[in-house]
Amino acid sequence: MSIGEKIDPILNEINDVLWEFDTYVEEKPNYPLSSLNYATKIFSSVIMDKIMDLKLKENIPFIDVCNMAENAGKDIRKLIKIYTDIDTYDFFKSDSGST
Repeated sequence: MSIGEKIDPILNEINDVLWEFDTYVEEKPNYPLSSLNYATKIFSSVIMDKIMDLKLKENIPFIDVCNMAENAGKDIRKLIKIYTDIDTYDFFKSDSGST
């Protein structure tokens, strides 16, 4: 069983809990910064997996896949910075969202 297949049921449970929360609870969830770090890692991992699927489907050269992966990372960092004013590079500074 792949890591994706192992994690999928956990992600499904989180998804269900979040839908229920969003539907019935009218309060801010109050995530710590570490939650953004964890969610970003999960999202990035899934995106990279889907980039590899696209590589295989369209026979994309490896160098192009590397560029796609780099650009995806930059875009994720930019998105988070624009909408939260948090730089994901700060996740890796001591005591600021890393484990």
